[in-house]
Amino acid sequence: MNLYELTIQKAHQMIKNKEISSVELTRAVFDRIDKIDHQVGAYITLTQALAMKQADHADQMIAKGKISLLTGIPVAIKDLICTKGIHTTCGSKILKNFIPPYNASVINKLKRAGAIVVGKVNMDEFGMGSSTENSSLKLTRNPWALDRVPGGSSGGSAAAVSADMCLGALGSDTGGSIRQPASHCGVVGMKPTYGRVSRFGLVAFASSLDQIGPITKDVTDCAMVLNIISGYDHKDSTSVPKDVPDYTHFLKPGLNGCTIGIPKEYFEVNGLDPSVYESVTHAIKTIEGLGAKCIEVSLPHTAYAVAAYYIIAPCEASSNLARYDGVKYGARDKTQPSMIDMYRRTRSKGFGPEVQRRIILGTYSLSAGYYDAYYNKASQVRTLIMEDFNQAFEACDVILSPVAPTPAFKIGENIDDPLTMYLSDIYTLSANLAGIPGMSVPCGFSKDGLPIGLQILGKHFNEKMLLKVAYNFEQTTDFHKQKPAL
Repeated sequence: MNLYELTIQKAHQMIKNKEISSVELTRAVFDRIDKIDHQVGAYITLTQALAMKQADHADQMIAKGKISLLTGIPVAIKDLICTKGIHTTCGSKILKNFIPPYNASVINKLKRAGAIVVGKVNMDEFGMGSSTENSSLKLTRNPWALDRVPGGSSGGSAAAVSADMCLGALGSDTGGSIRQPASHCGVVGMKPTYGRVSRFGLVAFASSLDQIGPITKDVTDCAMVLNIISGYDHKDSTSVPKDVPDYTHFLKPGLNGCTIGIPKEYFEVNGLDPSVYESVTHAIKTIEGLGAKCIEVSLPHTAYAVAAYYIIAPCEASSNLARYDGVKYGARDKTQPSMIDMYRRTRSKGFGPEVQRRIILGTYSLSAGYYDAYYNKASQVRTLIMEDFNQAFEACDVILSPVAPTPAFKIGENIDDPLTMYLSDIYTLSANLAGIPGMSVPCGFSKDGLPIGLQILGKHFNEKMLLKVAYNFEQTTDFHKQKPAL
């Protein structure tokens, strides 16, 4: 096995046993990037010189017996998580040359754990999209089929992990932006409970929905990264002061006594691809065969989730993106004679079409005379969706469903059809509205050989149950072991 093919768990053991060094592992990852990233296009910024210094330092710490779960492990970072001294572009022209003066809290946690940051990866501009086609900087392709999208908005993170161009990555999830690309690229992705992982230093899209989470090669790696990045942060007012368990302790065989909820509304969606339906239902039967009890549950307000989300998220985006005006930081159009013209021109040139679309939609929904009819009503629907999940979880421990209605679609296929693109999030965005944890684990392939993911949703701060179910399923299948032919 090539070193870049290692899981975090395996690499950790080999580094701990002095079988390999972090320098060797990191060099192997950069060699892999040099070989194939011109095809995939996952990375926006590479930090090779810095990474090799970090790897050398990690080896020195290991020699002294100081090692954590991620010491010496090369990881990639979605390019909307602030990294001191390293470009953070959000996939946007308006921040193309922005270099943050501070680290996000999750980056500081990774540094303290001894992880190696190999670079920043591509994304839909400001996290707005489901295919990574909305990046203003480059196109990222799915490693399983280079004519397909990797999903979004964390498409670069998922593609980098899938193509073995890092051992793990951080993404962010506002409406499915970790789980959907993880599904499309055949890797594991988790959106933790809102407030479980600090958002300090995460460039905001929709503040009440955004959450940082891991994308990894398998469930054990997911638990290891989650151990490192979780926990209370006084810098984030939405961070919850709740103890963090060792998530790896819950990766044990057996699901006896576990009750699985199957939401009937999620399997009645128009446009659900037959291969997705077959893979997910087969996965449910497999999990049932491991000792779990499956029952039908109802989430009756599912039909309104997309509409509610695409009012709430643009409203928050409209407010959050007001700061990009060409004055404080970021790009500025210097050709305009007046301040108002400078504002207008900077934002028109700096923001892409999808970002502009959502700013306009959000500003309209928040305007006088429309706030009650749109934003306030959407917030009420959000409360109903939360209550749906609360009632469902009274009868079950986790809920299983598809991640996306179809496997990865072709590049350019839906880019001019925003409604179709928005509907691709139908299974994922309810978890963000409710603030509950959710994850994607590989569960099959389409007839074209494209990966399909199983979504697992759980109660607030019950990530351990998601990991337990995912781990047991993973141990009886080999979908996560299959690799794209690159």
